[in-house]
Amino acid sequence: MRLYLVQHGEAKPEAEDPARPLTEKGRQEAERVARRVAERVGARPHRIVHSGRLRARQTAEIWARFFPDVPLEERDGLGPNDDPSIWAERLRAEAEDLVLVGHLPHLRRLAGLLLCGDPDREVVAFTMAGAVCLERDDPTGRWTLRWSLPPDLAP
Repeated sequence: MRLYLVQHGEAKPEAEDPARPLTEKGRQEAERVARRVAERVGARPHRIVHSGRLRARQTAEIWARFFPDVPLEERDGLGPNDDPSIWAERLRAEAEDLVLVGHLPHLRRLAGLLLCGDPDREVVAFTMAGAVCLERDDPTGRWTLRWSLPPDLAP
């Protein structure tokens, strides 16, 4: 099983717009990364799941354009300060590839928990609109880092 952890794209400051929609730069970067993952990496996610916050939902909608037959859904437990063990537990029951679109520090803590068993250990550098691919070895249940794609490396 492959897990694609996607940090939302750049959002407007809260003082400018309390809903915090994506900026044009955030949209463009999310699109470049999603296109690269869809066309070059050959990802085949079963679902695209987002936190429900506007910036994450908009990023997930951009990803969904590149995976048109993949359902998009909002789920809890993906907020910036949510407990990463919620999703670590949910992932045990997942057999299909999955995209999670969320926020820091949650994604960083989830990666630390899955890869090292320690949510406080920073093992992956996330970037806005960037994607990180983890892979679970089903017989052992161990996770490994496959790759990381920041927007500046996605043409």
